[in-house]
Amino acid sequence: MKKFTLIFLSIISFNIYSQLLEEFRGVKLTNVDSQILFTDDNIAAGMDFLASKGINAVLTVVWNGGWTLYPSQVMDSLFGKEIHSDFTGRDPLKRVIIEAHRNGIEVYPWFEYGYAAWYSGGTPPFGGHILQTFPDWASRNYDGSITTENGFDWMQAINPEVQTFMNSLVSEVLQYDLDGIEFSDRIPALPVKGGYDSITVEIYKSEHSGSNPPSSYGDTNWIRWRADKLNLWYYDVRNIIKSVDSNIFVSSSPSVYPWSYEHYLQDAQGWINQGICDHFIPQLYRYSYNEYLTELINACNQVGTTKRDILFPGILMNIGVEGNPGYYVISPSYLLSALQANRDRNVMGEAYFYYEGFRKNNDLLADTLRATFYAEDAIVPLRGGNVWRPKAKIVNETDSAALNFTGNWVLKSRNGFTGKVLENTDTNYSSIEYFFNIENAAYYDVYNYMVTNTSHTQNAVFTIYSETDSQVVIVDESNILVKGWEPIATVYLTEGNHRVVKLDNSQLEYGKSLIADATMLMINRR
Repeated sequence: MKKFTLIFLSIISFNIYSQLLEEFRGVKLTNVDSQILFTDDNIAAGMDFLASKGINAVLTVVWNGGWTLYPSQVMDSLFGKEIHSDFTGRDPLKRVIIEAHRNGIEVYPWFEYGYAAWYSGGTPPFGGHILQTFPDWASRNYDGSITTENGFDWMQAINPEVQTFMNSLVSEVLQYDLDGIEFSDRIPALPVKGGYDSITVEIYKSEHSGSNPPSSYGDTNWIRWRADKLNLWYYDVRNIIKSVDSNIFVSSSPSVYPWSYEHYLQDAQGWINQGICDHFIPQLYRYSYNEYLTELINACNQVGTTKRDILFPGILMNIGVEGNPGYYVISPSYLLSALQANRDRNVMGEAYFYYEGFRKNNDLLADTLRATFYAEDAIVPLRGGNVWRPKAKIVNETDSAALNFTGNWVLKSRNGFTGKVLENTDTNYSSIEYFFNIENAAYYDVYNYMVTNTSHTQNAVFTIYSETDSQVVIVDESNILVKGWEPIATVYLTEGNHRVVKLDNSQLEYGKSLIADATMLMINRR
């Protein structure tokens, strides 16, 4: 075996990194007016780009247009389709998590659509597939019509069945290895005109000696009662999240207060006071610095000095498509002024709507941030100073000092992790062993970078070594539907230099090729 001088993409030490600056630097990823989620290559390149600019969190949409952006058994069982039709056959959430965590970026699934069921634009038919299937789930106005506000048709967020439905979606994303969940300006929320559906009315009557709700939707007590019901749901869903992992942050991104309370029953002040949200990310989406500053001051007053550390204002970086009405990109001067105003008030971070703004004008805004406020890398706050998502360890097929070779391997130019792969077609036994230096004892997910072709073997034999035993995993390299980083095992490793992976040709079919590319270890927080 060769003497080892280990070569990795990143060598992580919690002790060293614990002294890093602590700032929240979040970016929203959406499927509207953006292409980042539409291919795995786009996601990988996007996460590489954001990491290079000092971003440490992404809030990626998982619920939009009344469909999930991950394969959902709940949606399939209720509506006969498991994922948004634009993403059939893929799992954008899985890919974002892999590529973001590879770069040390935290991931927060974003329930953007919230309790909205459909966007009708105010034109019949209303409700879309959700309310057509479950009409009792609809929120209704006093006249009995479906509650439609700002073009969105709404479910009734106080209806226990609707709450159970939303809880089931939250529980599904909790099966992924994620870092937080982001609830936006439509969750928990209900347009103030809504609440007159029969189910909500009966709940109200049961608590008010049989009396009907006030006919005026703006009645102060009626607003308070409905907002309290939403708060109860939020408290319950927080408990669902924390029961899975207390380290998963609950992030709230409501519209500005008190407008959000008066129009959408979003009691953000209650969420802060009751400790429901771990991150408070109000949408301070204003088109001028002076307007932003006004809302920033209001938000600072809202959290006070004792909870200033949970405040990370939402900044509107970009909206719309160039050339279309309503298109907007923030100016560098406004952006820098906003961040200076944040830091002047001990606000240590912000979240941006949305990714495409970073790429406008040849990455001008991203480069501006990297050259100024984000010149130094930062870790996400409220993690006790720990690096919660250390960058992945990668041993590439050309990192010969970290490998042990047996047999005949030929370097080929292919679309591998760095543009090369090793190929084996030998009838004699051949293998490659991958060694990793582990600084922190933990569970690690083991990934292989898949380069597939119909001429490749269906029987790539991987042996994965843990502390006490090993397991054999057979990987099909001929499946052209699979490419890029794919998990093959999870193992517990202690500190030290370890052989973790061996790939061999013991089951190679005649006339087929065995391909070796990079392998990767990432901490599994589950």
